[in-house]
Amino acid sequence: MKIYIAGKLRNDSEREFLEEVARLCEDSGFDTFLPHRDVGLAKDVGDVNKIFKGDILEGFRDVDIVIGVLDGLHVGAGTAWELGYAYAKGIKCVGIKTDESVEEALEYLSAILVGSMEIVDSVEKLKGWLNNFKAKS
Repeated sequence: MKIYIAGKLRNDSEREFLEEVARLCEDSGFDTFLPHRDVGLAKDVGDVNKIFKGDILEGFRDVDIVIGVLDGLHVGAGTAWELGYAYAKGIKCVGIKTDESVEEALEYLSAILVGSMEIVDSVEKLKGWLNNFKAKS
């Protein structure tokens, strides 16, 4: 089973948390796609086609789950797009928000995101969610 991990990746701490999530998934027996690791980062507008092709056209191939990291004041534009795309394709999505409760963050998370998936509040709960998903599959 393959997991696409979506989240903001503009600074080292954001990328490190995504990599921690990837390790958790891999330790639980899943294959992972991590955009910055597997395709790279857009340095300028000239990279847009490479990033879209790698992240979306290739990265979403055979994906069973999309994990969206929702930490921070706002969800990244790419993360929101990837979650919406996955939802439209019928791919199971789960969010992880560790910095505050969903109730406190509803204003900037959006009712659409909250209503479209289960959201866990810790890496440990994400591990349990993944184990349950695997057991049901």
